[in-house]
Amino acid sequence: MNVKAQLSELKAYTPGKTTDEVKREYQLDKIVKLASNENPYGCSPNVLKAISQTNTLAIYPDGAAVNLKKAVAEHLEIDQAKLIFSSGLDELIQIISRAVLSPESNTVMASETFSQYRHHAIIEGAEVREISLLEGTHDLDKMAEAIDVNTKLVWICNPNNPTGTYVAKEELIRFLDKVPNDVLVVVDEAYYEYVTINDYPQTIPLLDEYENVLVMRTFSKAYGLAGIRIGYGIASPALINKLDVVRLPFNTSSLAQTAAIAALEDPEFIEECVIINTNELQKYYHFFDQHQISYYPSQTNFIFLQLSEPSIEKMFQQLLEKGWIVRKFPKGIRITVGTEQENEELLNILKEVIPRI
Repeated sequence: MNVKAQLSELKAYTPGKTTDEVKREYQLDKIVKLASNENPYGCSPNVLKAISQTNTLAIYPDGAAVNLKKAVAEHLEIDQAKLIFSSGLDELIQIISRAVLSPESNTVMASETFSQYRHHAIIEGAEVREISLLEGTHDLDKMAEAIDVNTKLVWICNPNNPTGTYVAKEELIRFLDKVPNDVLVVVDEAYYEYVTINDYPQTIPLLDEYENVLVMRTFSKAYGLAGIRIGYGIASPALINKLDVVRLPFNTSSLAQTAAIAALEDPEFIEECVIINTNELQKYYHFFDQHQISYYPSQTNFIFLQLSEPSIEKMFQQLLEKGWIVRKFPKGIRITVGTEQENEELLNILKEVIPRI
């Protein structure tokens, strides 16, 4: 079949080995997956109660997500017209790319960031301009220099996946002041709820001054709804109206909308998860400092280890054989912060693994 030529250079997203695959391959009874940055504590009990009472599965969901839109708008204290909902942020990335990019355009992003930005740009035939990270963080000066008259879209993952680093408020504002008004800047804040640093930018108030900015957030991470798939974008009403044309009519399910509303009603659950996550990250820092393993301080629920190529493969494989699934990248390994017990067990295993890499 005559599909787009550029698809030949892409591969479908590979989420990594499942727990059942690892069990069978290595004949293990227990598998711990710390590879996908899910909330190890699940979701709020409110969510489970709400979806158990849902009995409208035979009916199409509300395509406009009216009740969820109202709940999120109240939560963020914004106009409902500034919101668009999607089946996770993966779909929103697809919507934005389809709406904005073309073979005549280019898009600017970091070279070590969420892979789906590049993936969808290539599908749309756009030129991808990737700028290397600077000490694990977006090099906004170099990214600004890469923008030209054909640039339509800039991606900033903040905090960044997979490094966990962040762009500070002043840096972001300086960058936005350099970007032409007709270039869309998307700030991906998938891990927003986990951030504890003081100079992290609060981007929603910036939308009134920078109408070319769109902020993405999700219920997949801290809220623990990754399996239900629900995310959203915040931008000017004019831009949201255009993106809504690209959005599929019933792209978010009734269950997802119900779950998201219920999740917002339990802020204490999020607060508790963030406190535990922050404390557990400190344990990882202390351990890797002791063992002289380089890492990036994280504003997320994962930590990225900077390792040589041989060490990456050795650590990944040795952990896998012991039943621990982490995520490997060309420049290091990303480990999701698990439960307190999981983290303690993993650190004990790493004491055995590190001398062998």
